[in-house]
Amino acid sequence: MKFYNSVGPNPRVVRMFMAERGIEVPRAEVDLRGGENRQPAYMAKNPMGQMPCLEMDDGTVLSEITAICEYLDETTPGPSLIGGTPQERAETRMWTRRIDLNIAEPMTSGFRFAEGLKLFQNRIRCIPQAAGDLKATAQERLAWLDGQIAGRSYICGERLTLADILLFAFLDFAKGVGQPLNPGLRNITAHHARMQARPSAAA
Repeated sequence: MKFYNSVGPNPRVVRMFMAERGIEVPRAEVDLRGGENRQPAYMAKNPMGQMPCLEMDDGTVLSEITAICEYLDETTPGPSLIGGTPQERAETRMWTRRIDLNIAEPMTSGFRFAEGLKLFQNRIRCIPQAAGDLKATAQERLAWLDGQIAGRSYICGERLTLADILLFAFLDFAKGVGQPLNPGLRNITAHHARMQARPSAAA
């Protein structure tokens, strides 16, 4: 296998996931800022032109972070970060989807349409006038999540999952691009600090 890596929160999710699971995969670095991911050589592997992707030995390419992480979780030994039972897996997928759709996506689009506009305006359809509302939407859903995780160490209770890694990677990215973590969200802030202290945060 080969992992096509770059800057950004999406590749970091997979790197952290692999670090937590003790998985080592050869990497190829792709220059996202320079637009290498939109060049024919990379687009031939991932026609979406997004980062990251995982190329398997038979040439098959996976390009969505949840798909990559679930594949690695299922095909390597060790404790699962998705879940050991159907109920645990369903719970992890529920929270991962909620965080992805309601927090990570509007947060990232808010960045692309504002601070990141010069980088992205010729790569994707950008809607600058929507940036503020998207950022506000992400903050509203974070406030909702803050209440949901009261009394928990992790999103799914006491077990670390993909949902925790996804939330951490995107919040850590956002605070560096004009969307700082609201210290009033005490449960989210504590969760972020807990994740930051894990060795995988350096991946």
